[in-house]
Order: sequence, then structure tokens, then C-alpha cells
Amino acid sequence: MRKQILTLTVESNTDAGDGMSVLTLSGPDCPAMLPGQFVEVEVPGAGVLLRRPISVFDSDTGRLSLLVRAAGRATDVLAHIQPGTALSVVGPLGRGFAMDGRRPLLVGGGVGLAPLYLLARRYSAQGVRPRLIAGFRTAPSQLLKDLYARYAEVTVCTDDGSEGIRGNVCAAPALQHIDADMVQVCGPLPMMKAVAGAARTAAVPCQVSLENKMACGLGACLCCVENTTTGNRCVCTDGPVFNINELTW
Repeated sequence: MRKQILTLTVESNTDAGDGMSVLTLSGPDCPAMLPGQFVEVEVPGAGVLLRRPISVFDSDTGRLSLLVRAAGRATDVLAHIQPGTALSVVGPLGRGFAMDGRRPLLVGGGVGLAPLYLLARRYSAQGVRPRLIAGFRTAPSQLLKDLYARYAEVTVCTDDGSEGIRGNVCAAPALQHIDADMVQVCGPLPMMKAVAGAARTAAVPCQVSLENKMACGLGACLCCVENTTTGNRCVCTDGPVFNINELTW
């Protein structure tokens, strides 16, 4: 899928709780993107030089949604950006998730849940309803719960025990005894490594979406290089999604 520099307009900015917002952007040239791909967003008025890499939350032709958590100067601007603002976006970028699971188990933590929404929606369009283990620091917003429940059977885990299972995603029974033909994961690195270990033990294929720091998104700056079984590879172009057998974990 050819990458483009797109000028998109912010249609809406919806509070998703826990410092997160769902930005919906639109533009006639915006292509439908794949689950697990990302875009590089220029942030107006933030005083930062580089674009920010953000996972695709949802996508159709002419429309793009991003799940943003305010975690720094640039993302704080995006999390509070007003409808009607024009944003320069480079995308689609990267390699996404495979869509060949018939009993997939999706696992995400915090803003790492972002690419799993489009993944669940695309599975649903194929007649597959995945299971999703969703990890949060505290009880998630009703908005996020309702969105994911449209396309997946959701188990919520919270660090503080305010909803669902107390603890991180590894406390979920579905990861104690994996009954799936594919595990697909995005979130903090220790969480992904733990889930990958559980998948290996159960002899179930597993894909992870790495969140290495990226500057250019084009494989030129080498900021995001990951050591793999076939040598150093750029996460932004060869990933961000990798089969765990490609990694040296």
C-alpha cells in the first residue's frame, strides 16, 4: 500500500478516559489502512520538529481514527485538538497483523489497545468474533468498553482492581490455558514478552506489535532498529508487527 502525505481534517475529538482521546480525521484521499499499521502525524503548535508515530485505531476509505494518550508536549496537543483543525499525516506505514486466525485471542494494554480495535472489526467482517483481554490502570470509560464489545468478547483487567480482574492481562484465565489458534498483542514490552512466553508454552502462533521509538517512520534514521533472528531490522518498515519467532526474546 503506497504511503502518502495526507492533509486530513479533525472531525471529532472524543474523551476516552484515563488521559486518552479518540481523534477522527477525514479527507478524500485517505486510504483504508490495515490493522497494525501506523501513521506519522505533524503536530501544529507543539514546538516539536518531528512527527509523532501513532497506531491506526480505525480506518475506512476517507476516514481515519487514532487513539491518543497525553504523555508529552506533542501528544497533549493532539489530545486536546479542536474539530476543524487540519493535520498533515504520512501513511499508511508499516506491516500489520495477519488476518488468518479462526479463534484469535487479542491482548492489549492501555494505548496499546489501539490497533486491536480495527483488527477486531476486520475479523468480525470475516465472520470471526475474537476474544480480547484488555488491560487498564483503572476502570476504562464506557466509550471504550462499548466500542470493543461491538466486535469482540472482552475481558477487562485493571491494575487497581476497580473493574474486572485485578492485575495485569496475565491474570486472565484465557492466558493461563490458551484455547486459540493465534495470539495477537500490543502494549508495554514486559507485557508483550510475558504473553509471548505463554503463547510459546501453549505452542500457539503469536504476533506482537512493537512500540520502539520511531523518528522518520521510513527506515532512514535507524532509531527503531530491533535485533531479530535475521539481523537488525527497522520496526517502522519491517514491522511494527512481528511473529515472535522472528524476535530474539
